[in-house]
Amino acid sequence: MSYICNPLNISYRYQFNQNSDGRISVSREAADPSLIEFKGSYYLFPSMSGGCWHSDDLVSWQYQLLPELPAYDYAPDVRVVGDQVYFCASNHDQGTFYRTKDPLTGPYEKIDGAFPFWDPNLFYDDDGRLYFYWGSSTTEPIYGVELNPVTLRPISEKVSLFTGNSPDIGFERYGENHRPPRSPAETAQLLARLEQAADMPDDLKAAARSYILGAAYLEGVWMNKHRGRYYLQYATPSSGHNIYADGVYISDQPLGPFTLADNNPFSYKPGGFMPGAGHGSTMADRYGNLWHIATSRIALNHNFERRISLWPAGWDQDGELFCNQRFGDWPLRVEQAAINPWARPDWMLLSYGKTATASSSAEQHGPAMAVDENIRTWWRAASAEPEQWLMLDLGRLCAVHAIQINFADDQLVVPLPEGAVMQGALHQSRWIDLISQATRWLLEGSADGVNYFVIEDKSQAETDLPHDLVVREQGVQVRFIRLTVISLPYGQAACVSGLRVFGLGQGDLPEPASNVVICREGDLDMVVSWQGNGTGYVVNWGHAPDKLYHSCQVFGLEARIGGLVKGQPVFVRVDSFNECGLSEGI
Repeated sequence: MSYICNPLNISYRYQFNQNSDGRISVSREAADPSLIEFKGSYYLFPSMSGGCWHSDDLVSWQYQLLPELPAYDYAPDVRVVGDQVYFCASNHDQGTFYRTKDPLTGPYEKIDGAFPFWDPNLFYDDDGRLYFYWGSSTTEPIYGVELNPVTLRPISEKVSLFTGNSPDIGFERYGENHRPPRSPAETAQLLARLEQAADMPDDLKAAARSYILGAAYLEGVWMNKHRGRYYLQYATPSSGHNIYADGVYISDQPLGPFTLADNNPFSYKPGGFMPGAGHGSTMADRYGNLWHIATSRIALNHNFERRISLWPAGWDQDGELFCNQRFGDWPLRVEQAAINPWARPDWMLLSYGKTATASSSAEQHGPAMAVDENIRTWWRAASAEPEQWLMLDLGRLCAVHAIQINFADDQLVVPLPEGAVMQGALHQSRWIDLISQATRWLLEGSADGVNYFVIEDKSQAETDLPHDLVVREQGVQVRFIRLTVISLPYGQAACVSGLRVFGLGQGDLPEPASNVVICREGDLDMVVSWQGNGTGYVVNWGHAPDKLYHSCQVFGLEARIGGLVKGQPVFVRVDSFNECGLSEGI
């Protein structure tokens, strides 16, 4: 078997972003992914990556530089149309299409003259007609139009398909956990500063005003068709928060009218190690399995410090589009066959809260931060000296089957390389480093803390995989796990946001959660509390008792859920887990 563990294990490219104060921040980014199957292989095109990744199995990915395509245009859209692949990306000045019969080698034919668009999506219907959808705004709706299949110019009027409705649609509300990010006084101060920005165009000023007031973005559209119905997916409310999600509207016609689906948002991951699940694409693989890929959030070094995650999806018997994000950042078995999209995880989390020690630690970045299941905290070595190490004590001998090593970037101070030219992207200057970096480390295990053996040696690696996954399907018996960091890109100090260990512990399953209390707070929020003896819990909910498609993972006895839809019933189940397995609630 092969396994993935979100975020995807690819060589995320470094971005040098010039901030408004002139300072340059450096961090990795990939987001807004388009994923397609074409002639038996899979192709992944994310924003700000200068190329694509390709795979034969959705597990192992190889990077391909594509200099013919615009590297600095956001939200690339890629679609298969007949025997060709069509590409376009966001551009406020001039929308342009490209097409090719070979995504890796080209050549790419350029088709000029299309109208400007942002966050585009091309859809090839089964009757041979082409439709185009776009939009990314806090004030504008999502639009659609039919295109001439030869010239790619509009042959219908632009149609407004739907607008935002945050008073009724809870998951469209802006802010961490759908809570306003600023106080009224801070909001007033920002609005006053905005009014003083005399050189800002009126349209940008209007968008900025809506953003300050907490209006949701509607963006990142993607269309699928299933049994004659059209599923128009959209991202909301903001990629910088844990509640970035993909909702879906349904219609019997490609240009509407559209109705909000009952199961919404269909892609939503507010908790866990790697939160966020918005602005992506939905694809059937060679075996008929449906997959949804989307953007996950870090957003510490830069608001667009983001990653990519992949989950099994599908349509239920009633045509409801769903995405399974239960344990959505744990190892997931990817079979080259038809799969069960609701299969339980093979292995459980063993590393949460375990004793961690290190060769050295910077102030406020102790080793415990590598085992707190939070990608936004990390252990950092006190210096950039090589061979700094981080060690976990699992407490007893365990059968370890997988280890995910997550490296962080901590306020990198790196001069812009000689010859690098900053380019404009989303009203900001940046430079993408397309030169291959290297992340090198040694992973060892021990039963007694004295005698160590090598689990994986990447001390000579030539690739940069900041979220690497080591799998030992048969399992290894270890108590102590030691990661020695040999070298990292740009000579930075060792930073590990998650040394995550998965396997099978010893003992009993946790008791099912008891005394579950659901407290509705208005139309859009609820607080769920319970009692139990689990290590952690997964709160599942949905609009029907047999459709608990939404989930949130927590390490406590309460969860606040803010993504509800007004007027819709809610059914809840709380599952308990520990190192030995999962106990479903009732």
